[in-house]
This record gives sequence, C-alpha cells and structure tokens, in this order.
Amino acid sequence: CNAQPLPLGSSRVQLFLYEGPHNSTGGQQGWFAARNGSGSSLDLESVVRPVALNPWDVALCISGTIISCENAIVVVVIFYTPAFRAPMFLLIGSLATADLLAGLGLILHFAFVYFIPSESVSLLTVGLLVTSFTASVSSLLTITIDRYLSLYNALTYYSERTVTRTYIMLILTWGASICYGLLPIMGWNCLKDHSTCSIVKPLMKNHLIILSVSFFMVFAVMLQLYVQICKIVCRHAHQIAVQRHFLASSHYVTTRKGIATLAIILGTFASCWLPFAIYCLLGDYSYPALYTYMTLLPATYNSMINPVIYAFRNQEIQKVLWTVCCGCFSSTMPFRSRSPSDV
Repeated sequence: CNAQPLPLGSSRVQLFLYEGPHNSTGGQQGWFAARNGSGSSLDLESVVRPVALNPWDVALCISGTIISCENAIVVVVIFYTPAFRAPMFLLIGSLATADLLAGLGLILHFAFVYFIPSESVSLLTVGLLVTSFTASVSSLLTITIDRYLSLYNALTYYSERTVTRTYIMLILTWGASICYGLLPIMGWNCLKDHSTCSIVKPLMKNHLIILSVSFFMVFAVMLQLYVQICKIVCRHAHQIAVQRHFLASSHYVTTRKGIATLAIILGTFASCWLPFAIYCLLGDYSYPALYTYMTLLPATYNSMINPVIYAFRNQEIQKVLWTVCCGCFSSTMPFRSRSPSDV
C-alpha cells in the first residue's frame, strides 16, 4: 500500500483525506482527491493510507502560518491597548480576528488531513474556514461603510450612534458568517451524493454558488462606496485648495494620492478573490484540481495583505509596535483618535 503522488490534473477538490479501493489508475491524496471516472471512486469507509505531501497543500499551510502570525500581532495590539476602543479599531480588530482564524484553519486542516484524517473533524475545519473567510470579506465591507460615513457625516461621526452602529455591523457580520460556516456541519454537504459536489469538497455546488454571489454583492457595494469616497475626497481637496489658496498642482497631487490609495485597496481585494469567486460559479467537481489550487491560493493572500493595508499603515498602531520593539511599552500612552478616512 505505497502512497502515490497526486497528479496535477486530478479532478475534484477534497477537503479531507480518504482513500478508495486501490487500482492502477492512481491514488487519492491531499485536499484535492482524484476521481477520474475509471473506477477510482471515493470510499469513505475504506482504510486510510499514508500519503505524500502535496506541494500545493504545503503552500496553503505556509500561507496560513504567515497569516496567523501577522494578524495575531494586530489582535494583541488592539486588545491590550485601551486607547484602541474607537469604532475604527473595533472593525480593524474584527478583520484581524477573522484573518487569524482563517490562517489557523488552514494550518489545522493541513494537520488533520495528513496526520489525523477524520470526516467529522474535517467538517469542523471546513466550517471554520468558511466562517473565517466570510467574516474577513464582510469585515472589509464594514470598514468601507465606516470610512464612507466618516466622510459623509463628518460632523456627527464621533457620537454614540456611531458606536451603536459599529456593534450592530459586527453582530450581523459574525452572525451571518457563523451561519454560513455551520451549513456543512449541519448536513448541507455532498458526502452522500457526490454528484452535488462543488470544486471544493465537501461543500455542495449550491452552497458555493451562494457564497460566490454574496461575494459579488459585497464587491459591488464596496466599489460603489469607494467611488463615492473618491468623489468626496476630490471635493474636499478642492475646497481646501481654494480656501488656503493652494496651487492647482498641489490640489492635483493630493487628489491623485487619495485615488491611488483607494485603487490599491480595491484592486488588491479584487485581484485576490475574483478569480476564485468566478471559478466557483463556472467550475465543476470534475475539473482538474490544479485550477482550484491556482485560484484558492491567491484568495488566501488577501488575508496576508489586509494587516499591511488596514493595520500596519495606521500611525497609532505603528507607535505601539515601535514602543514594544524598544521595550518601553505603556498601556496608558496617549493617542489621538483619527478618522477612518485618514487610515
């Protein structure tokens, strides 16, 4: 019963490892198991055999490790710094928590697939990944909404209403994400009917379509909000230039810098998630697993880049990190709470 390497063109994404009856057509390994229609069918009751590491799985595990380390730093800094209790930092903390769970989910899933193969445990880790990535995307939407409102209602932003609205958005974000993640565990999976499988087993095709459509809705709302933010920024920059008698070139440079920042934020999000979301709609469980790996791995990079864009660029968080590095951290260090539009 020697393990055989996973063919790059093998079909079906499988998020947990089981080996069917062995034949000459090749084995089934890793997250993405082959089912080529030539008799190598999946048998969940058969004996699990040792497998060779799939390089794609290793890459996902490494990505999860980097994601976990980065976002753990952000979560610790925000949690242990009393000054970071403004709505803006609560939303950044929510994003970092979601990405931290996503990174841990990738690591745990790799460990369970290769060292402790179990159907029930794999369903839990798949549910964790669905919950965390959904919460990550939803947290990006809440941050976008908060930035827009901080500019549109600048005079009333710092009020109790903003705090209440922030908590409501967090409750809705995590409530919806947990519901999405519970679906595979509660029985909405394709373990009993493989014809209903999506490109990511054991998620059903309908489940993945719902997630993809939800992503496109979130992306459309974010795009619209960032267009409005861009208009507000341009208008404010023009008003300041007129009031202070700045040169037209100065106004142009300020406006271009703001637009470039927004373009980087939205472009990074789209480039990471759009390929996987589109493939979830167009792909089928019989497609080669290589295509799923090639679109899923960049999607995980979004959780790796989020701390850099939303946390490490923030001056207050930078001050705390530098202070910790210098060994003179003080939890009572004064900070000036900035508007989300400054981040």
